[in-house]
Amino acid sequence: MYSTVQPDPIAQEQILALPDDALIYLSDAFKLLQLAPWAGDPFDPANPEGNLRTLKFGGRGLMTYLVLEPQREVYITRVQWI
Repeated sequence: MYSTVQPDPIAQEQILALPDDALIYLSDAFKLLQLAPWAGDPFDPANPEGNLRTLKFGGRGLMTYLVLEPQREVYITRVQWI
């Protein structure tokens, strides 16, 4: 199991700005990242094994995060909702 460390300050602001209905989906995304952080797509398709990943959530959200494998941690860098 992986732990999710405190998100990047910009990601924290983005999370606080999410509408209430997005928070349920975000919560589910965090749960998935704790179990299977490599389930997200590579940020750079040219580097499919890279540790910078993206995860779609709720049909309108996109989370960008970094998998820190040796520490078994996930660091959220951006959260977008459109």
